[in-house]
Amino acid sequence: MEIGVPKETKDQEFRVGLTPGSVRVLSDNNHVVFVETMAGVGAGFSDRDYQNAGAKIVSSASEAWNRELVVKVKEPLPKEYQFINKEQILFTYLHLAADRSLTEYLMESGVSAIAYETVELDDGRLPLLTPMSVIAGRLSVQFGARYLEKQQGGRGVLLGGVPGVSPGKVVILGGGVVGTEAAKIAVGMGAQVQIIDINVDRLAYLETLFGSRVELLYSSTLQIEAVVPEADLLIGAVLVVGKKAPTLVSRSLVKKMRAGSVIVDVAVDQGGCIETLHTTSHTNPTYVEEGVVHFGVPNMPGAVPWTATQALNNSTLPYVLKLANFGLEALGKDSALAKGLNVKNHRIVHPAVQEVFPDLDRE
Repeated sequence: MEIGVPKETKDQEFRVGLTPGSVRVLSDNNHVVFVETMAGVGAGFSDRDYQNAGAKIVSSASEAWNRELVVKVKEPLPKEYQFINKEQILFTYLHLAADRSLTEYLMESGVSAIAYETVELDDGRLPLLTPMSVIAGRLSVQFGARYLEKQQGGRGVLLGGVPGVSPGKVVILGGGVVGTEAAKIAVGMGAQVQIIDINVDRLAYLETLFGSRVELLYSSTLQIEAVVPEADLLIGAVLVVGKKAPTLVSRSLVKKMRAGSVIVDVAVDQGGCIETLHTTSHTNPTYVEEGVVHFGVPNMPGAVPWTATQALNNSTLPYVLKLANFGLEALGKDSALAKGLNVKNHRIVHPAVQEVFPDLDRE
């Protein structure tokens, strides 16, 4: 099969769909990989690295896109829509619940679009979302600590504190992969940490990880209203597979936070769980609303592309290889991959995305 790897076009997105190591595996299995020139440079991979692994370097996006299977990292942007067609399988992060226009275009094109974030194992684990969730969770505290600095618009709080001065308080909404990884970093920095989650079993598991170092709270409106105003750093880490994240923090509650506090909403690519937060970019990552610094970059792992690209490929490569070997027949051979299919034959086929867009045609 011919496989295309275009250069990412999202603002400061330096990750790339396939590493040279992945290309070598595909080449050894008699597939031909076409990599757009300079696609991997931001992640530390040169065109020569790809050529040595067996790839063909092409000079334009259209040459990379015009293949049976297109492997990317982030969702296509409007300037890429012209390259999408019904003969293709598109394999990438899509996050359609937060992007009606992309959903409509994918339906119009007839492409078979498989989303990394909805590939789901029988036990509910999300193998292609998890590696980026780990990175985003860890980065959320790293970025949050930075924007708490006074020079960045924050209130000037050191999360770890010092002897004689209280450490900063980190409140994490959601105890899944993102929330757990955020807590690990926050605890390591010496912050006071609270995790709020609606799953009691998950809270019990987190107790085995953190013991008394993290305060574990059951999620309710009253509980959220009690802890959010005291947060120096509020992290949104809520996930509902395939759906828009629920709004847990209202504007009126944000108003009660101290001036210069920071909100980092990792759920922004699924619509976000903070009412006042909207999408930003690595170029312009923050804005101030109701006196609070908001960080809403949807491709946070793009800040560490060398690590993130390899972590993503470690998980995606087996599925890419199946698609390359069997085409769409791979969906019948792998139930997890089948759950990743969002759009096919001009229709939405993923149940969660159907619920988000009930007015659009469905299978």
